[in-house]
Amino acid sequence: MALVAAGFLGHGSPMNALEHNRYTEAWRAFGASVRAPRAILVVSAHWYINASAVTAMPAPRTIHDFYGFPDELFAVDYPAPGDPALAQEIADVVAPTWIGLDADSWGIDHGTWSVLVHAFPDATIPVLQLSINATKSFEDHLALGAQLAPLRERGVLILGSGNVVHNLRRVDWAQPDAAFDWTRRFDEHVVELMATRPEDLPGVTVHPDYAMAVPTPDHFIPLLYLAGLAAAAGEPAASFAEGYAMGSLSMTCYSLGVTTPSADAAEGAPALPHHPADETNV
Repeated sequence: MALVAAGFLGHGSPMNALEHNRYTEAWRAFGASVRAPRAILVVSAHWYINASAVTAMPAPRTIHDFYGFPDELFAVDYPAPGDPALAQEIADVVAPTWIGLDADSWGIDHGTWSVLVHAFPDATIPVLQLSINATKSFEDHLALGAQLAPLRERGVLILGSGNVVHNLRRVDWAQPDAAFDWTRRFDEHVVELMATRPEDLPGVTVHPDYAMAVPTPDHFIPLLYLAGLAAAAGEPAASFAEGYAMGSLSMTCYSLGVTTPSADAAEGAPALPHHPADETNV
C-alpha cells in the first residue's frame, strides 16, 4: 500500500476556523491533495498533559478550549467519529512505549478542528488525537513520531497542529501580517532543517532565538512528530505555506509525501485577519 501523507499545520488563532484567508486555503489544498485516509491522527498543541494517551471514544466531542471569542466560534461542531480499534492499534504499534487509551476525558480540541473544518470539511473521516506528554524530551517526541511511521502504510494520515514560533506575550497588534527579526530567523532555520536534516530538529534549542520563539514547548512539539516521520521515511518535509502574524507567530505549514499547491496560488485570498491571539497554553 502506498504511504498516506503526513503534515504539520500552523493553526494560529481559533478564528481561522471561520475565516477565508491564504492559510485556510492552504489547508483546503492540503486536504484535497492527499489520498483519502482511513483515519486522521492529530498531535495538537492543546492536549499537553503529563501522560501519553490517544483518544479511544467512538464519538469524540468538539472541545472549545479557549475564551474571549465570538459566540459563533463556540457554536462550531466537528462531528467526526472516533475509532477505538485504531486507538488500540496505535498503542500496539509504538510498544513498548506506553500510550494509554482515553475513553472519556478529551475529544477534538480547536488545534485539531480549526484546521480540519477546512482540510476535511465533511467530518466523515475518523479522527483521533495523540496527547503531548509534557514530561518527555524533544528527542523522545521525535522518536515517537518515527515509531508511528507504520500507520502511514495502514492508511492513517498523521498531522501535527501548532506553531513553530508562538510567543503570545510579544504579540504586536499593529503588525497583523509582519514578523520580528527573531521570528523570521528562527522560522527560516527550522524550514532549512526540515528540508535537509529533520532528525536534527531537537537540536534547535541551541539556536540563539529559540527562547524568544518557543517560550513554552507545546506549540512547537507537534512539528517534532512530523520530523520523526520524515526521518523514518528518509525524506525531507517541505513547507507549503509560510507567513507570520502579529510579529511573534509563525504560520508555516509542512507536508510529507504529498505535493501541495502553494498558499499563494490562491489569488485574492486575504491575509490573516486581525483577531485576538489564542489565549490558551500561554
